[in-house]
Formats: sequence, structure tokens, C-alpha cells
Amino acid sequence: MCIARSLQEFATVLRNLEDERMRMIENAGEVLITPLEKFRKEQIGAAKEAKKKYDKETEKYCGILEKHLNLSSKKKESQLQEADSQVDLVRQHFYEVSLEYVFKVQEVQERKMFDFVEPLLAFLQGLFTFYHHGYELAKDFSDFKTQLTISIQNTRNRFEGTRSEVESLMKKMKENPLEHKTISPYSMEGYLYVQEKRHFGTSWVKHYCTYQRDSKQITMVPFDQKSGGKGGEDESVTLKSCTRRKTDSIEKRFCFDVEAVDRPGVITMQALSEEDRRLWMEAMDGREPVYNSNKDSQSEGTAQLDSIGFSIIRKCIHAVETRGINEQGLYRIVGVNSRVQKLLSVLMDPKTASETEVDICAEWEIKTITSALKTYLRMLPGPLMMYQFQRSFIKAAKLENQESRVSEIHSLVHRLPEKNRQMLQLLMNHLANVANNHKQNLMTVANLGVVFGPTLLRPQEETVAAIMDIKFQNIVIEILIENHEKIFNTVPDLPLTNAQLHLSRKKSSDSKPPSCSERPLTLFHAIQSTEKHEQRNSIINSSLESVVSSNTNSILNSSSSLQPNMNSSDPDLDVLKPTRPSSLTPFRKAKALYACKAEHDSELSFTAGTVFDNVHPSQEPGWLEGTLNGKTGLIPENYVEFL
Repeated sequence: MCIARSLQEFATVLRNLEDERMRMIENAGEVLITPLEKFRKEQIGAAKEAKKKYDKETEKYCGILEKHLNLSSKKKESQLQEADSQVDLVRQHFYEVSLEYVFKVQEVQERKMFDFVEPLLAFLQGLFTFYHHGYELAKDFSDFKTQLTISIQNTRNRFEGTRSEVESLMKKMKENPLEHKTISPYSMEGYLYVQEKRHFGTSWVKHYCTYQRDSKQITMVPFDQKSGGKGGEDESVTLKSCTRRKTDSIEKRFCFDVEAVDRPGVITMQALSEEDRRLWMEAMDGREPVYNSNKDSQSEGTAQLDSIGFSIIRKCIHAVETRGINEQGLYRIVGVNSRVQKLLSVLMDPKTASETEVDICAEWEIKTITSALKTYLRMLPGPLMMYQFQRSFIKAAKLENQESRVSEIHSLVHRLPEKNRQMLQLLMNHLANVANNHKQNLMTVANLGVVFGPTLLRPQEETVAAIMDIKFQNIVIEILIENHEKIFNTVPDLPLTNAQLHLSRKKSSDSKPPSCSERPLTLFHAIQSTEKHEQRNSIINSSLESVVSSNTNSILNSSSSLQPNMNSSDPDLDVLKPTRPSSLTPFRKAKALYACKAEHDSELSFTAGTVFDNVHPSQEPGWLEGTLNGKTGLIPENYVEFL
């Protein structure tokens, strides 16, 4: 309003002085043209430069952000952290440039209210000085001039105060960006990349998305970076569920899946960062993905130990030994899941199963081939070393004498079905070759045991006892690798009788107290799943030593007639065992025969001779529950005798 009224008054004066205008043009440059030109160059020009800088930084930031989001999640953690740090620096610089541009535009808007009017006033003041006959006109103009001068001064004062406040706010926003977010009617809003399916694959399209928690409404607006505006029609859906996407299920980072009530299928979205994904999932009440610990059940029965199965394993082994035996992290570094599944589909196709190793595997990465080999073994209907022998292998690994461990495992391997043993021999020969090159590939026998133990010797049920025995699975694989020539190429010796086995263990235990991880081998048959409910209340009525002392003679006399049934499905038939008593009185007292140190919070630590209260059967096979000094926990069943 100040500018409009001023211009009206100036126009009236200029019309009256038109005849003297030409003479006044000579002085117009200093009082009028130069200040306005200066304002244009310094203020408006600076604003334009700030705009160019802002546009350049915007393009740079968006470009770097897209490259960052396209980084594979399989890269090294150090590379990902370095990329995240670089994006944070660019984002911070972009944020500062944006604030400086907004500040400059606001400054020009405020400054033009006096920098534009003031030169005009000076020009008119010159007119009054130079034109003597304009005295009366100047006198009439003086009142308005005074009013306008006061108004300009007030405007200037307001500008100074406003400018200091805006500058202070800008500094606060730079220091604490999160504390000065714009108040929005939406629960969450921002840019997301949405996966869209095309005829020849998929693409990721940038959208500006908003979410309203009350109505569960998600609005997605396609965004065109080049034009800086809307790139298509809006789409609104009603949220049904939101789930974080597993890292190993997709090559992109920061992804989550959204299901909509009014749209079929799953919408996969990619956030700008891990923090951004967390905020979106909190707003949408997102949940974590469900992990299936027994992954082999997903594809159980899809692989067999037939000619195709042996061909697949041989092809993978041939490719590894000819092209990647020295690759670091062999079998430990996993391949991309989609590539692994594609390779398996090619290898399991009967049309390509007869092709040579090189033809099949030359185009694939070594990590993809090794992952395919492990996946195929997990796809078998059961573990290669079979469920029924799993407990026997674990018991053999727990023997204190190394020679006894090898002998026991040697015997068990030759009780496996022919195809299982042949496949195991093929695999162990290969793993021994891998271990021989451990200086280059860093895969020692111990490392290979960790990788293949859970695959070849997994339990049928995931119990606490099974989890505790994982390290013994690894030991079994280590023994197989280190002694593969003896185990697979020689016939095992006859196993020890029950008495001989117990006496050898007792002699060893006299010199070294057993721990929970090295507990004595139980002398009772493992209860089958159909018998567990009926015999859960049975207990040991006497100590291990009393059992042995009362039965040693009869066992020794009959040992010559006891021969193991090599075709039996029971893994423990090679050792004679007395049966359990048929009854159990719950909540009895028991005395420890050996000392034990707990390896988990659920177990009890104790010394030999300790007396337990409220001892009763546990749901875990081979374990009892009891109370010691007010704490209730698990006790190895074969460590105690009931009082």
C-alpha cells in the first residue's frame, strides 16, 4: 500500500514538471538510476545466484541419493557406512544451501520496500532544489513527503528486527533440524521409491507419499525429478498391513512391504534411509518379518540322492575346485538368493542335468555355486547323516578320547545307507581339499565344520538340548574331514561292549571331572516320540556305578554273543543298555554323581554330592528339573541318582 500511494503522488508531481524534465535527466543518474541498478545487481542478482546454487545442489543431492539407494545390500559393511556418511554430508550441505536461498529471497522481498522507494524520493528532492519555480509544488508535497519518510523509516526498523529474528531462526534450524519440522496434518509424509512391475522386469519410481493414521489412507503421487513436479496421476489405497522386508530377500536397502485392502498384491517401497524406514513403519504400525528357523521345510522333498542329485553336487564341486578353490570365505560367503534359486532350477532340470560341469557353471559366481550346493543338501527330505543317527553322532563327539571319537564316528558312517555314505564321502573329500588351501581361502577345518554342521547333522526338533549340541555337530564334521581317508576307505572295527565302554569312560572320568558339555554317555535307550508320554515318569533308581557293578559280570559273559545289528534303525543298538524303571515318584530328592558347570541360564551348576529338591522330569529329553538353593533349573539326567 505504501508503494502504490507513493507512486500516485509521484506521478502527479512529474506531470507538472514535464517541461523541465529534460534538464533534470542529467542528474537522474546519481540520485535514481545508480541506486536502483545497485539494488538490482546486489540484491536481485544475489538472489538469482542463490537460486542457481540451490538448483545445482538439488540436482547433485538427488543424484547422489539415487546412487546411494541403488547400492547393493551385499556390499561390505565398511563400504555401506562410508556411503551413508557421504550422503549425510551432502544432505547437510543441501539443507544449508536451501535455508540460505530462502533467507535471501525473504531479504529481497523486505528490502525492496525501501530500497526502491528511497531513490525516487531523492530524485524528487533534487527536482525541488534545481527548479526554483517548483517551490510551491514542493510545499504542497511536503506533508506527504514527511508522512512517507516516517513510513519508510518505520518499515526499515521493522525490517531490521525481522531480519535478525529470521537469521536467528535459521541458525537454530541448522543446529537442530529435527526440532523445527513443519507441522503437517499427515501422520507421515515424504519421498519413497515404489517398485513397479514392467513387461520386462521391474523399476523403482519416485513418489511423494502421505499417510493418515486415522483413515489408514496412503496417497502416492509420482514425482518427476527433471520437471520438479507431478509426474502422473495420484493413487490412494487403504492400508491393511506393513512389514519390514528381509535384507536377504531383496537387493535394495531400506525396503518394506505394504498390503492394501483395495489393491491386490504387495506394494514394495524403499525409504531414503534406515531411520526414514523406521519412521514410516512406526506410523503404519509395521511389524517385523517372520523368520522360519527350519528353512529346509520350505522346500523339503524337492531334492533326492539320485543320479541328478549326485550330478548336481559333482558339477558344483568341479566348478569350485577348478575356478574358486582359493577364493576367500569359500562356503561362508553366501550368494544372492534369486541367483542361487535360478542356478538350482537349471541344474535340477533333467534336460540340462547331463551336461558337463563347465557348461553349467562357468557363467556363475563361486559364491552362487557354493550356496546352491548347500541349499540342495538342505532341500533333501532329511539331513545327509539322517535323523536317527543324529544323537549317536553327538554322543560320539562328546567322548573324551580322540581315538574313541574317530572310531565311533567311523562305525556310524558305515551304518548309513549306501547313497548317503557315497554322497558324504564325495563331500568330505572335497572339503578336505578346500581345507588344504586354507592359507588362501581362509577356510580351515573348524570353519568348514561351522558351515556344514547344521546342514548335514541338523536335529529333527529344535529343542534346548539340540541348540546346546550345535558345537558337537561341528566337531563331527571336523573329524570326518580330518579322517576322511580312514573313515570312508576302511572297514570299522567291532564296537566295544557296554561294560568295556563304560569302564573306559569311568577310568577317564576319574582323572578329569566331567562338565555339562562332556557328560557321561547315558546307559538307557533313547525314548521314541510315541513312548515319551508313557515313560516320562520313569527314573533311574540307582547310580551309574551301581548299575555297572551289578551287571558287569553278566554283560562280560554274554558280550561274545552280542553283535550289533548293522541294519537296525536304532542308532544305539551297538551298545547294550539296561531299560529304565517303569515308575516315577514326582518331586523327589536326588544326589549329584558328578560336578557340572552350567553353560546356559536355564541350567544349574553344582559339585559332586550336591542334593537337589523337587526333582521331576523335564520336557527336554535327557534332562530333569530341580531346585538348588532356591533356584530351579535343568539338570543332566545321567548326572544324578534319586534318593
